[in-house]
Amino acid sequence: MNESSIKQTLWFLALVLVQVLVFNHIHVAGYATPFIYIYFLLMLNLDTKRNTLLLAGFLLGLVIDMFANTPGMNAAATTLLAFLRPWLLSLFVPRDNTDDRRPGVRSMGFGSFLGYVLTAVFVHHTVLLLLDTFSFFDWKTLVLKVLASTALTTFCVAVLDSTRKGKA
Repeated sequence: MNESSIKQTLWFLALVLVQVLVFNHIHVAGYATPFIYIYFLLMLNLDTKRNTLLLAGFLLGLVIDMFANTPGMNAAATTLLAFLRPWLLSLFVPRDNTDDRRPGVRSMGFGSFLGYVLTAVFVHHTVLLLLDTFSFFDWKTLVLKVLASTALTTFCVAVLDSTRKGKA
């Protein structure tokens, strides 16, 4: 195992533990829950292969599902996010930037990074909360939960990225 793989494994474990032990118990006004564990998928290198992304997304969601007792919902949402990630990056990463191979404010700029994270988090949360609700009966509450959770998670991801030193 090289140093990069060890760092990624530590990030995976740390984000899962923080999600399971802390963030799964935070429900702001009953609507917003931060899902910080998706930061792992968002910050993988730009040149990560698609099959590696899909496997990482599925395993990340599956581990969260095991701890949260949500059979397959997180796995489905993170696998979809992993599938869409290359396309999302192509929308927001400047084409002339080849120096830094990891998405972040430093490499993408604040506007592009915010757009990338907002879009990715919105897609993830929409799928996850639709699977959780499995109904359009109370669609106003569903939309409020998606928007509130997206805003809270985006804020947490931005704070986490701003505290990350260099190439973590």
